[in-house]
Amino acid sequence: MGKIAGRRRIAKWPIVAGAFVVLLVVGLLAWGWANNVLNSRAEAQANACTDGNSTMTVVVTPTAQQPVSAAAARWNQANTVVHAHCVHIDVRAIPSQQVLDALTGKADLSTIGGLPVAWLPENSYWVDQLTTTKPGMVGSPAESVASARSADYPFLGLAGNTVDDVQARAAQVFRDYLREPAQQADFTAAGLTGG
Repeated sequence: MGKIAGRRRIAKWPIVAGAFVVLLVVGLLAWGWANNVLNSRAEAQANACTDGNSTMTVVVTPTAQQPVSAAAARWNQANTVVHAHCVHIDVRAIPSQQVLDALTGKADLSTIGGLPVAWLPENSYWVDQLTTTKPGMVGSPAESVASARSADYPFLGLAGNTVDDVQARAAQVFRDYLREPAQQADFTAAGLTGG
């Protein structure tokens, strides 16, 4: 008679290798999930008003009040965050001569509601007058956000004792915000062209 075959055994190494591969895949998936959760939390915290609220006053020439106010309303509704502060924008329409007089000391700042963080006159003439008379009041260079036949609507960040770093940065961010298509559409609707 022939030899009876013994019981066959399965090699252990393929089972161990398969278990290792499964553990490796599960570990990588868990790592990716945990990383995503941590990133989501960090992003939510970065977009939160962790350092509180800040208010920024922007003084505009009356002809630009409607589009700037509409942009500020969208900005405020979105709770826009600048340097971990929710920045609320208050827009005031005041004639450029009155603003210049207050900023240069010919009139009291209280006539325009105190020192604004930014000013949007109808043209660069007013910015040049301020730069010549009180160069220390200029916080950031003027950039046009709209134009019309005889106006270039420069947005000027101001400097002073009551303008903090958050407000100064927010003025620059809001200037760039005014140059976005949605806000430019408001300028166009008001009879002004994009900057």
